[in-house]
Amino acid sequence: MQFNRRQFLGRAGATSLAVGALTMLPRGASAETKVDMAELLKPGPLGDQILGKDDAPNVIVEYASLTCTHCKHFHDTTWKPLKEQYIDTGKVKFILRDFPLDPLATAGFMLAHAAPNNSFYPMVDLLFDTQEKWAFVDDPVTALLGIAKQVGFTQETFELTLKNQALLDGVNAVKDRGAKEFGVDATPTFFINGVKAPGALSLEEVQKLLV
Repeated sequence: MQFNRRQFLGRAGATSLAVGALTMLPRGASAETKVDMAELLKPGPLGDQILGKDDAPNVIVEYASLTCTHCKHFHDTTWKPLKEQYIDTGKVKFILRDFPLDPLATAGFMLAHAAPNNSFYPMVDLLFDTQEKWAFVDDPVTALLGIAKQVGFTQETFELTLKNQALLDGVNAVKDRGAKEFGVDATPTFFINGVKAPGALSLEEVQKLLV
């Protein structure tokens, strides 16, 4: 797979309305859906990126898109206190899964999975922190390269990553399974102890579903 400016801008523009439609659900809305935890916790072809204790009493799975402004809102407002109070203290096992809504988000996830020194979450944090500097600019490829270099990519490894078909297929497989088997159709969508909760949840909304 090769990415270029025209592909990014054309597809990103075409999907902007779809992204807006997908994320119109009320924040914290409950779909009254609970999925089978054993099925939910089966990792995809790239494996799961897990934070927290494996035997934590609570499990949160988030499906997100790196270009989604609602996902960024959750990252900016809820993620840090959730990590400090629940993940780092052993109360929550957290898994972030790929649900890219456009080619730019796909590229971002591919880079996160391939980031040097197994730095998936630091790369995701960096991409959300700098979202407006690469997701909504005229030359996103150059912007992404500059950000990727901050975590140790070179231009060569950057280009090789974005041409890695197995990596692309893995990201797409996670998204497709999320949509087909668990009904994910918006970002972010959370499964908190198996209960589906779409929207950029506040910490208080997350707490209501924890044990």
